[in-house]
Amino acid sequence: MIETAVYSTTPYDREYLLRGGGAERISWRFLEFALSAETAATARGAQAVCLFVNDQADSACLAALAAHGVKLIALRCAGYNNLDLSAARKLGLGVVRVPAYSPHAVAEHTVGLLLTLNRKIHRAYNRVREMNFSLNGLVGFDLKGKTVGIVGTGKIGRITAEIFRGFGSQVIAHDPSPSADWATSHGVRYVDFDTLLCESDIVSLHVPLLPETRHLLDAKTLAQMKPGAFIVNTSRGKLVDTGALIAALKVGQIGGVALDVYEEEEGLFFQDLSGQVLQDDELSRLLTFPNVLITAHQAFLTHEALTEIARVTTQNLLKQEAGEPFLEGTVL
Repeated sequence: MIETAVYSTTPYDREYLLRGGGAERISWRFLEFALSAETAATARGAQAVCLFVNDQADSACLAALAAHGVKLIALRCAGYNNLDLSAARKLGLGVVRVPAYSPHAVAEHTVGLLLTLNRKIHRAYNRVREMNFSLNGLVGFDLKGKTVGIVGTGKIGRITAEIFRGFGSQVIAHDPSPSADWATSHGVRYVDFDTLLCESDIVSLHVPLLPETRHLLDAKTLAQMKPGAFIVNTSRGKLVDTGALIAALKVGQIGGVALDVYEEEEGLFFQDLSGQVLQDDELSRLLTFPNVLITAHQAFLTHEALTEIARVTTQNLLKQEAGEPFLEGTVL
């Protein structure tokens, strides 16, 4: 039996992990709070911990986990910028993740956000519920013929590009490792980053958070964008400098922003704060703009994605207990 402490859990986490198999060999300890150096002691007695995007597994936290007997860290997500991988290796902690739970889920949410923002569907929905059937202020634009810039052409970026091509958009892309054959077969043109910013009517971000991608969109790069362009970010919040984004929105340099992630979302997203005063001034300011649409990191949230997250996580835990190799592609 492998005792597993699961942090930042929600009802859907419990439901899908319990459905993932191995109930007779995995003892789940579901915890609603996030993992950090301060809460690491709650893992005492567990052989594995299961983390999500806003758990903070820094070196101090990892050292505490190792001291309490933890052997494996299972990330139920693809990104790992919240984990000190070097420290984990030095401590002899195994680290696995779910590298591709459902790229379609994120890509489809990306396009859904853009459509909602552009055609102002969210505003129209609220109006109609109040018996206001006026169309004033709801004008959008056709995606056909617009230039969409895809930054990062991994699985999610490629699927997003293909969806936009289905609308008849022109798609350009930037990636340090271009997929030339894919681009040719789907009518996508690779360009350098500066060109992408200058030519795109819509810029969609699909890159991991690395030192070189932090604040990829800042005051300088936002100023390079076509005036009135739209931005969609369903990757990581820190790809965008929030202060610079607010400044660009205020002067009209950016025409619209759709975000599923936010630079300082830890402690905010995945929580019900409806009865509290929001303490984050920049997020509060973003929410005042009529041309900003924000969802709370839900792009991954489909039945298919949750099923795959549970399957991969459960199988790796069972393999840890049996001393077998982890699933291919999941080891960090």
